Amino acid sequence: MKTSFISSLAMSQTLRYQTMRMQAELAESLKESQTGRHSDVGIALGAHAGRNLSMNRNIDRLNGLIDANAIAANRLSATQNAMTQLGDMGQSLLASLTAAKSDIDQVSVSRGEAERVLKTMTGILNSNLNGEYLFAGINTDVKPVADFHDPASPAKAAFDAAFVAKFGFTQNDPAAANISAVDMDDFLTNYVESQFIGPGWETNWSSASNQKITSRITLNETAETSLTANETGIRKLAMVAATISDLLSGPLGEEARNVLYDRSLTLVGEAIADIAGAQAEAGIVENRVSDASARISSQVDLFKTLIKDSEGIDPYEAATRVNDLRAQLDASYALTARLQQLSLLNYLR
Repeated sequence: MKTSFISSLAMSQTLRYQTMRMQAELAESLKESQTGRHSDVGIALGAHAGRNLSMNRNIDRLNGLIDANAIAANRLSATQNAMTQLGDMGQSLLASLTAAKSDIDQVSVSRGEAERVLKTMTGILNSNLNGEYLFAGINTDVKPVADFHDPASPAKAAFDAAFVAKFGFTQNDPAAANISAVDMDDFLTNYVESQFIGPGWETNWSSASNQKITSRITLNETAETSLTANETGIRKLAMVAATISDLLSGPLGEEARNVLYDRSLTLVGEAIADIAGAQAEAGIVENRVSDASARISSQVDLFKTLIKDSEGIDPYEAATRVNDLRAQLDASYALTARLQQLSLLNYLR
């Protein structure tokens, strides 16, 4: 017959190992109950862990698109507000010119309004958002439009040179009072229009790029998310504001003035319509960006749901496991304490 010997040391070591194992399990269970997912996803999912990793990468890429769309939406919103201001200024200038055409006493008023419009629209076109110029196209670090009344302005220099080339004297020369309607019409058509509607705009006025900012709004869709200072409506409004503010500063006769008013009324009406059209196009893009972000958010939510379903655990089960492990650890600690109190001396007394 064999006799088995069980020492208190062996029992203590066994309890120690069990306690360490339960402490590790408790740490994992606590982590799972707090995060709602397996503490070690790779072990829990095995080969399917790669699928979740791929979905997480897709989520990061889609969230990047959402962030980029938010920037594009802010740019479009600021652009829309600026275009609204330009349209309002066009309406105000139109009203002023209409009044001036029928009342000679309104000449100084319409000139003052044109100067205000030109100065304000220059400021609007040079506005920036987050350090980038709104109306510069892809040249976001370049100020789009120079101040027409700046002494160093190439636009003003070109305008003055065109006037002298046509009439042989400056705008403030007394001879300007004798300019005929035919000559004024010829000047506006063949000397001035090309400086605004033609290539002279980009040569003397605008440093903006014709190429608008193109943004990727979904994984397979792009959109132009900006307007530029080279929009046709902006050019026409600038032409009216510049010619009225400049030519009415001299002794222009009534005959030439009426031609100037008629041409300006036509142009400012076209400018208002063109600006509204550009606004409508920007509004369509704004809606596309918003819809794209909504669709992407739905995709992100779907991926997150799939990941949660595969990696998630039952929170009640996790809480129960934590409580059970704590109870077992308490019992283990109590038993260990009792074993440590055992001594041979207690039996030899």
